[in-house]
Amino acid sequence: MLRAVVLVGGVPVAGLLVLMLAGWAEPLPAFIAILATLAAAFVFGWAWLGTLAGLEADLRAAADGKPVPPRLPLLPAAARVADSAARLSRGLAEREAMLRQLRRTDAAIIDALPDPLLVMREDREVLRANPAARRFLGTGSDGVADTAALLRHPRIAAAVDDALAEGEPQSAEVMLPLPVPQDLSIHAIPLDPPLSDGGCLMLVLADRTQARAAERMRADFVTNASHELRTPLASIIGFVETLRGPAKDDPEAGSRFLDIIATQAERMRRLVEDLLSLSRIEMAEHRAPAGEARLDSLARDEAAAMAPILTARNVTLALELTPATATPADAGELAQVIRNLLENAVRHGRDGGTVRLSVRHLAAPEGGLAPGVMLGVADDGPGIAREHIPRLTERFYRVDAGRSRAAGGTGLGLAIVKHIVAHHRGQLLIDSTVGQGTVMRVWLPGR
Repeated sequence: MLRAVVLVGGVPVAGLLVLMLAGWAEPLPAFIAILATLAAAFVFGWAWLGTLAGLEADLRAAADGKPVPPRLPLLPAAARVADSAARLSRGLAEREAMLRQLRRTDAAIIDALPDPLLVMREDREVLRANPAARRFLGTGSDGVADTAALLRHPRIAAAVDDALAEGEPQSAEVMLPLPVPQDLSIHAIPLDPPLSDGGCLMLVLADRTQARAAERMRADFVTNASHELRTPLASIIGFVETLRGPAKDDPEAGSRFLDIIATQAERMRRLVEDLLSLSRIEMAEHRAPAGEARLDSLARDEAAAMAPILTARNVTLALELTPATATPADAGELAQVIRNLLENAVRHGRDGGTVRLSVRHLAAPEGGLAPGVMLGVADDGPGIAREHIPRLTERFYRVDAGRSRAAGGTGLGLAIVKHIVAHHRGQLLIDSTVGQGTVMRVWLPGR
């Protein structure tokens, strides 16, 4: 304040002092004039500094995006400056609100996209990942998508480098060797201009696993079905022609041939059902199931349903079931695993033998397996030579084709089991000794 008074009133006061000391002005009027000048300088300085302080506060509020409070400037000349500051503050606040709304809209659109999407900086650092990307890639302890392994893939890295270098969108087709292989179509799209946070590349991952699996399954279905259906279909056609011709008036032969036709038709029905079941499982294999299943309850129910087959083969079923819950799990699919393993053991085991069905919880790591649940089916049949074991889960692979068909097998049971176990992120373990029997074990995550 003193400095303002000196700056405003210093020159007039100095002039009055000179006039008074030189005798050109009466002392009393000069002294009164000096006091009036100092008072006027004090009032003007106080008004000017107060106005500047108010303008400074208004400009700070405008810079921070806060509303400028209405105020009456102490100096009328500053009114226009205060009004400009208020308009600036309102404009900045409206622009900031619009930018926030646009950011929320952009984030909502990106988060709603069904395909995984990543936003990257020029140094390849991932800035953002939408929920689909976090679900697909998994997240670390900090909740950030785990993108390191993905971006190290040679084709993806090349597409990102080319997109950044050329400024043009790039595409690549890749196969990720995850627990279940996945076909991806990668699109690297440069962002020009870059985003405010430095994002200059958008990486879109389109999962084509299901579509390509469907294409392969259609081709496999035609090939496999035509091969496996040819024999029973030829038998049915041949016996129908015989019934229409030489055996037309032979009731005994007709009854026998109709039984054969019914058997072959049932074989085709089972084959078609297994193929369709396998196709449905493979279509969804890359997505982990949801829910949970009490494995011991499923095993007990399937064992009861197997009673007719057990009676027909004079096989004893021994149960060793303890409470165990598979999670995540699809109860229907796991019931099919138990059913297929039991049917396999009964059909290919020893007549009058024993099949053991067990379910237990693994509370600690065992034999290289993490804690989880274990399903086991063991028979005391002829066993399988070791060279055949790696191929048992192939479609239509049979160790003894004639015996398998005679027992009613379609050659798809273990293929179905393998894909269901893979769908549940589990493991299928097969051990067999010739002359002693076969043990099928399924490890699943659970408790």
